Amino acid sequence: MEVKKIFKDYIIPILVAIILAVLIRQFLFFKIMVPTASMYPTIKDNDQIIVTRIYNRNSLKRGDIVVFKSIELKEELIKRLIGLPNDTIKINEDGSVYVNGEKINQSYVVNNGGKFGTFKVPAGHYFFMGDNRSNSLDSRYWQNPYIDWSEIEGKARFIIYPFNRFGDLK
Repeated sequence: MEVKKIFKDYIIPILVAIILAVLIRQFLFFKIMVPTASMYPTIKDNDQIIVTRIYNRNSLKRGDIVVFKSIELKEELIKRLIGLPNDTIKINEDGSVYVNGEKINQSYVVNNGGKFGTFKVPAGHYFFMGDNRSNSLDSRYWQNPYIDWSEIEGKARFIIYPFNRFGDLK
């Protein structure tokens, strides 16, 4: 009788909690820790971020902060979405960025600099840059500068740690 009660009162609820945690992480959201300053000042070194999974390509908008797997670098990255499929991105020496001929507002950018040039984003792919442009290994530097839709894991939504930075990402 005692074993049945322990199983019912403890083992089953623990197993259900574990299964729910795995399902939530797999299909709804997950947490990451940012190891570099490439997104400074929006995201700082060691910030912990909640990321929501994305299932619809149309939910991605220019300016979103996105987490994706880089097959080329063999690591998970977090960068700002600059180019959508079929966009033409032109980055000038002064750091100004034009998308399809229109200059984009980059109030989030610090330390402008780095590689410049023109990039044509293929269908089904995306182009990313860090906010700390002079300290960001981003699309401008990769052998293949475009990330396929299948590599995108989710949108960064808010900082949960450190607590003094808790809040939404912009």
